[in-house]
Amino acid sequence: MGRRRFSQEFKVSAVRLVTEQGYSPAQAAKSLGVDPASLHAWLKKFAPAPEDAQLGSQGAVQAELRQLREEVRRLTMEREILKKATAFFAKESP
Repeated sequence: MGRRRFSQEFKVSAVRLVTEQGYSPAQAAKSLGVDPASLHAWLKKFAPAPEDAQLGSQGAVQAELRQLREEVRRLTMEREILKKATAFFAKESP
């Protein structure tokens, strides 16, 4: 059985189960059918920092900004890879 891939939305929702709804990481992982170690990694990545929790909505904005910047970085990298692949295949075409 191969590795399962989860969307960022799923991961953020899983983190919210723990941070906002009071589930323990083990309970949330079991109910979602994911490995507890994966959920702990998602908590480290997506859970708001303690100072963000004190800021309230501004913390949520900062967390979203951080996620969007990461997505922009990833998409920019993917676009550059596609540009290089297009140039490579264009050279090989008769």
